[in-house]
Amino acid sequence: VQLQASGGGLVQAGDSLRLSCATSERTFSTYNVAWFRQAPGKEREFVSAIPWSRGYTYYADSVKGRFTISRENAKNTVYLQMSSLKPEDTAVYYCAAGRSVLSMLRASTAYAYWGQGTQVTVSS
Repeated sequence: VQLQASGGGLVQAGDSLRLSCATSERTFSTYNVAWFRQAPGKEREFVSAIPWSRGYTYYADSVKGRFTISRENAKNTVYLQMSSLKPEDTAVYYCAAGRSVLSMLRASTAYAYWGQGTQVTVSS
């Protein structure tokens, strides 16, 4: 499964961005998909996840209420709508896909496939 993350850029605090994670994999709808991010000098951290079965979505506390994850299976694409961006959101954002139990969705080890990352920079 090859994932292509896009949509990053340089924005000001308070602005919005929408990241996309696309694939040509026809079975993409059967994968759980997540976004992680890594800031310079920091560990990669969980941002958000959406299970293959839809229903509940998952967010890190730091982005809850500001970010929204969604998927459009007909387009084999998962989106991360980011609003009210803060300088501390600056990072490389990675999308990932995998098949795991729901209890593992926040763990990077639950995902076998990763995109190349897209840079998000938020200036103050």
